[in-house]
Amino acid sequence: MPSDDIKNIYRQLVRKLEERSRLGGVMGVMHWDQEVIMPQGAAESRAMQMAALAGVLHEKSVDPCLGGLINKLINSEPDEFTGVEWCTIREAKREFDLETKIPKELVQEIAELGSRGHQVWAKAREEDRFEDFAPILERFIILKSKWAEHAFPEMEPYDANLDIYERGMTMDRLSPIFENLKNELIPLIRSIKNSDMKPDDSFLEGDFPIDKQEALGNSISRDMGFNFDKGRMDVSVHPFCGGGHPTDVRITTRYRTENFIESLFAVIHETGHGLYEQGRMADSLDLPVSEPLTMAVHESQSLFWERMIAQGKSFSIRYLDKFKEVFPDFLKGVSADSLFMAINVCRPSFIRVEADELTYPVHIILRYEIEKSLFDGTLKVEDLPDAWNDKMEEYLGLRPSTNTLGVLQDVHWSGGAFGYFPSYTLGAMYACQFYNKMIVDIKDIPERIEQGDLACIKTWLNENIHCQGRLYSPDQLAEKVTGQILEPDIFINYLKTKYNAIYGLN
Repeated sequence: MPSDDIKNIYRQLVRKLEERSRLGGVMGVMHWDQEVIMPQGAAESRAMQMAALAGVLHEKSVDPCLGGLINKLINSEPDEFTGVEWCTIREAKREFDLETKIPKELVQEIAELGSRGHQVWAKAREEDRFEDFAPILERFIILKSKWAEHAFPEMEPYDANLDIYERGMTMDRLSPIFENLKNELIPLIRSIKNSDMKPDDSFLEGDFPIDKQEALGNSISRDMGFNFDKGRMDVSVHPFCGGGHPTDVRITTRYRTENFIESLFAVIHETGHGLYEQGRMADSLDLPVSEPLTMAVHESQSLFWERMIAQGKSFSIRYLDKFKEVFPDFLKGVSADSLFMAINVCRPSFIRVEADELTYPVHIILRYEIEKSLFDGTLKVEDLPDAWNDKMEEYLGLRPSTNTLGVLQDVHWSGGAFGYFPSYTLGAMYACQFYNKMIVDIKDIPERIEQGDLACIKTWLNENIHCQGRLYSPDQLAEKVTGQILEPDIFINYLKTKYNAIYGLN
């Protein structure tokens, strides 16, 4: 086929992909609206709207004309297209092949259940009534198992769900990683609990006005490089980063008057996600090549800023005076060392989003083990609260007194996001590995942070991660950036070194 003809076919494909992406952006804004400002009474109508839009998106995704364009392009000569264009074609084919396997009715039912499930979950969580949410959860297990049978019939159902968030990841690879992590971290957590060293973090508790917390978070988000001309910050029950486009990135947090660090670090975390979205390749924003690689890589960017930067000593040195200026009554006499120790206290807690850096992976492992059991049938939904509480007690020495503190705390299952949780800890591993490489590339990072230069960090991440889109697999990206594929021992050694030093352990 002449080159001009093949290029014209590619342009037709691009137009169809861009249209689909923009409709997906509409759904993204609807999700944001649902969680931030939608009237509670609109829940049922919103569920119907989301189902209708999901149906339209599905129809466009399985349009035979789209498939025809892809098939005409996929066997072209290698030199017909650039690397970015080939990635667009390959990603379009992957998504088309996947979508054509899924019945429209199933797509719509999952979308409707997800919208309705969110409202049911929020009410059940507030009223501590797991029995109200259990039917939603049971139905989701059935629907997501059916989805897996259509999408990846050769896979175990849970592997198929994992693959949506972390492409190529399987239980066979993940379970040994998490088992090793559990074996290394739980004894360390217990040693810290028995240690005589108890860093003082009492000055982080008090009465911190929400308007001051909001201004502080906004200020630090700007310091990190978040562009408020192409984004905004709001309040939601569960902090998240959403929106409809890299030019319309919407981050949220939640506030507690008794603790300003929780909301601040949620802002930093979600800003990390937002910077990834705003940093995507500018000339392909509505094409699949530009989309974030996987959820673990996305989480690596939020955790990079939250854990590797904001919980580092240089950040405490830089921002202590700012914190004192905003909250002078609570931080008098506090040193940068004291602040660093306080924000890195290890103290097992019930709530995942409030967990410290060391205990957080254990929360994730617990959820991973439960999700696997729900999908292989060894755990029934009705037995879920007891299974959850037993694992919490075994791993962290805590037993939730309510389901609000336990199995109802997370939003993910209300939308059918099974297989998502592992992304958080895989992301922490990537973040640690990326950080180790950045401090080799930019040797004076601590000094730059102390001087307020966060721009160099954003630039490094933009160039090495954000603008790479889906050009590489997760392992290829890690190897390209750091010289090796994901290496969990880097993360384990980082945690052991840091917390042994803080708590004076061998």
